[in-house]
Amino acid sequence: MKEQAKLAVLIDADNAQSVNIDGLLDEVTKYGVASIKRIYGDWTNTQLRSWKDKLLEYAIQPIQQFSYTKGKNSTDSAMIIDAMDLLYSEKLDGFCIVSSDSDFTRLAARLRESGKIVYGFGENKTPRSFVAVCDKFIFTEILGHRQEADEDKPAAAKARKDLTVDSKLMRLLSDAVDDIADETGWAYLGSVGQKINNRSSEFDPRNYGFKKLGDLFRAVPQFEIEERQPENGSGRQIYIKAK
Repeated sequence: MKEQAKLAVLIDADNAQSVNIDGLLDEVTKYGVASIKRIYGDWTNTQLRSWKDKLLEYAIQPIQQFSYTKGKNSTDSAMIIDAMDLLYSEKLDGFCIVSSDSDFTRLAARLRESGKIVYGFGENKTPRSFVAVCDKFIFTEILGHRQEADEDKPAAAKARKDLTVDSKLMRLLSDAVDDIADETGWAYLGSVGQKINNRSSEFDPRNYGFKKLGDLFRAVPQFEIEERQPENGSGRQIYIKAK
């Protein structure tokens, strides 16, 4: 059995919503084990009250950082220093940085330069600079919303219409399929997904209302879908081809 990646989850309490923590930690389990869970903020501030019950429930260690100067986010500095300490003192495979603040852009870049994988978690308002520098970035608005595209057919139909006019998305999907396709034009979905993630850190089919990448491709009329039985093994493999 392959050993799971050891991850440090570092949360900026000033720029993260406690309501998303359930789905966020569930998401982290897709990438590894949260060996370290810390949250940074001024816990004397009543605005962080909503976090306190979550800390005990999910065994998240609160790190106190007083706001010495009004208008200055001292939490960022404490979190950055801690991350660098963990980089050198702990045997970690990666970091999960939970914040919508662009101040963590350089930190994410530095961690990646040291060979660590970086997962970013933040709201849609997160500056592009921080989103792009992460290996993968997950927008917290989609966490906890489990839905299948075909559960609501009117919504699925609307999504199909919207997808075809999203030129950036269509180019991303088409280029990935073209890069992976064999001489007959067919491309294995798993390899296509990896290619897409390499090109776009923020890509996630849930951003478009679909739980899985295969569901997203099925909603785009420009692609054909074919399910195949693998030569050795059970289950089905999905292949994509541009029409």
